[in-house]
Amino acid sequence: MAPQEVTITNQKQSSDNIFRSKLPDIYIPNHLLLHDYIFQNISEFADRPCLVNGPTGHVYSYADVHAKSRKLAASLRKLGVNQHDVVMLLLPNSPEVVLTFFAASFLGAATTTANPLFTQPEIANQAKASAAKVIVTHSQYADKVKNLQNDGVLIICTDDDSSDIPKGCLRFSALTQYSDHDPKADSVTVISPNDVVALPYSSGTTGLPKGVVLTHKGLVTSVAQQVDGENPNMYVHGEDVILCVLPMFHVYALNSTVLPSLRVGATVLIMPKFEIGLLLEQIQRYKVTVAMVVPPIVLAVVKSPETDKYDLSSVRIIMSGAAPLGQELEDAVSAKFPNARLGQTYGMTEAGPVIALSLGFAKEPFPVKSGACGTVVRNAEMKIVDPDTGCSLPRHSSGEICIRGQVMKGYLNDPAATAATIDKDGWLHTGDIGYVDEEDELFIVDRLKELIKYKGFQVAPAELESLLIAHSDVNDVAVVAMKEEDAGEVPVAFVVRSKDSNISEIEIKQFVSEKVVCYKRINKVFFTDSIPKAPSGKILRRDLRARLANGLMMN
Repeated sequence: MAPQEVTITNQKQSSDNIFRSKLPDIYIPNHLLLHDYIFQNISEFADRPCLVNGPTGHVYSYADVHAKSRKLAASLRKLGVNQHDVVMLLLPNSPEVVLTFFAASFLGAATTTANPLFTQPEIANQAKASAAKVIVTHSQYADKVKNLQNDGVLIICTDDDSSDIPKGCLRFSALTQYSDHDPKADSVTVISPNDVVALPYSSGTTGLPKGVVLTHKGLVTSVAQQVDGENPNMYVHGEDVILCVLPMFHVYALNSTVLPSLRVGATVLIMPKFEIGLLLEQIQRYKVTVAMVVPPIVLAVVKSPETDKYDLSSVRIIMSGAAPLGQELEDAVSAKFPNARLGQTYGMTEAGPVIALSLGFAKEPFPVKSGACGTVVRNAEMKIVDPDTGCSLPRHSSGEICIRGQVMKGYLNDPAATAATIDKDGWLHTGDIGYVDEEDELFIVDRLKELIKYKGFQVAPAELESLLIAHSDVNDVAVVAMKEEDAGEVPVAFVVRSKDSNISEIEIKQFVSEKVVCYKRINKVFFTDSIPKAPSGKILRRDLRARLANGLMMN
């Protein structure tokens, strides 16, 4: 049955409208630490390929990954990294991301990840906010972080042994060779399942990027929801080769590609970045069976004339996330991958992050509905609430999606933002508008939150507004999303010029582009006399998006 458009209703309903997975709950060993859980069955596949470095073809077995992570943990301990410290990863996709993540976990430390293309101020802000003690990066990005050395931050470069690394930086390869027995590296202190293991940054539903506190217990729960139990609703099995082209600094790749794959003994093929020709060649060469993607990658594959030159018959599952796929795109990608089933997933960093999954890949598969992002994951609860009244709503009524069961511990050092996102009953409010049909399938139809999604990357309007309002020629500003085919959404700015100012669109774009990473750049500027605001002063972004949709921009 085709999904139907429904509007938000104010109908008052019972609080009993709570939705659960079609699959039964499972036992989740969330008393285990994340690394112990992921490597719990390593004796069964120690010699199996774990990570494949796509550009070099170098293969790391499960035994290699475990041993190197242990050695790196011992080296980091000698360098002064202790329990509750934070290690920052500023890297493109590479095996070093995985090794460092687990090394920090072994020590009871947390890992925060940042896009290596961030500007120096963006990196510095996250490093300082997270109190990063070590930054692991590549020498080509070292200049962006060298100023942090003055604050006592250690810089480790992942270049190979033949490379020159910047002065004052340590070499990653040397740290993974550490072999002296160090009892402290094996047993630091007692690490609690409630301790932080990952600290990704997200803008949530509004505001500036904030550190999302994810614990060992939370990530164990999320991975188990996907791959554990007699009838797992995830798509990864031990014999699979999983494509990892999504950025590993994003929680989607970590939680829905790397960790589930390692839990079941699958092979992860790591590609540093998306290039259509290389992607297709690697799928053919390594006989990739599962491809985790986002809509812009799907669109590129469908449109490329190169696609038909490669044998893609090994792919049995394509799972798309970060934004909904339309019917046309679903049909087009199915034609390019003749043996693949297509499914969608939905999540949010703060939710741990997976909220819903297609169930077409379970041992007893359910039909995959076009436009649906599956049903809520096991051992969790979901409800749809009226954003005005807070009442839970029945099937086919649109409201805000709320999830409970595996959510973040909170925002780092921000109790107010945490309380605004997770209510007193433990429900995390996503800011997304959706409805559940008669078969418990979830459909996303709109959103309350301000976040802009450019090719799956988060762009916080407040961050760009704070930059622009500081310009002497800008009196007021609002940034919203504008639909765009290739990117999904792009940020555009409505600007009120200061009195007597004639600042141009080009000047504003240039001002912003010098301060932010490429995907946060302003795509278009609309000059206006005023910004619509509520009596409280809150920007009425829905009004501005309506202007865009109706072609009522003013310049």
